[in-house]
Amino acid sequence: MSEPGARPRLSRERVLEAASDLADRAGLDALTMRKLAAELGVEPMSLYHHVASKDDILDGMVDRVFGEIDLPTPGGAWKPEMRRRAVSARHVLTRHPWAPALMDSRRNPGPATIRHHEACIATLRRDGFSIPMTAHALSLIDSYVYGFSISEAALPMEGPEDLAELSEAILATHGADHPHVAEFIIEHALAPGYDYGDEFEWGLDRLLDALEIAATP
Repeated sequence: MSEPGARPRLSRERVLEAASDLADRAGLDALTMRKLAAELGVEPMSLYHHVASKDDILDGMVDRVFGEIDLPTPGGAWKPEMRRRAVSARHVLTRHPWAPALMDSRRNPGPATIRHHEACIATLRRDGFSIPMTAHALSLIDSYVYGFSISEAALPMEGPEDLAELSEAILATHGADHPHVAEFIIEHALAPGYDYGDEFEWGLDRLLDALEIAATP
């Protein structure tokens, strides 16, 4: 039994959680064994009792991300199931902006990763997708989800106040010479309630509609 106020015992899960938290706050470049050990209040060598290497940590971090995404239900209608999975993935990747670049890059996928892909493939196959169409669908959906998440994370503003300040600066500097840019900013980006994130589901629905047509015999 640990003393009151004592740190929880070090474990693989705790190391991976701390690594993900560090990457969420400061990006992957900040993730070193020394910094991770400092986050956990241990010596760097202590980490190697629970993880084999930094690559092992990255594998585990990616697996944790896949584990956070809602799985589609094989046997259910593919379109709502894959839509729900894509919306969930976008929210998860918003929490972990470092993840899209790593999601399909690991050579040692963990159990959550394999379970995730099995559910996605099974959902499409059981609702009539051929193997080639399943491959097309997964590639297209994931490219959209990952790409949108990367674009959203790279935006140079946070919240409506930042957006308004940036928009006003662009209008003041370039608006007179670029009327279509000015019109777009005034009529769209500065419209009440505008949120770039709302574009995600509009685009996702168009993509799923196109896949439905392509998959129809």
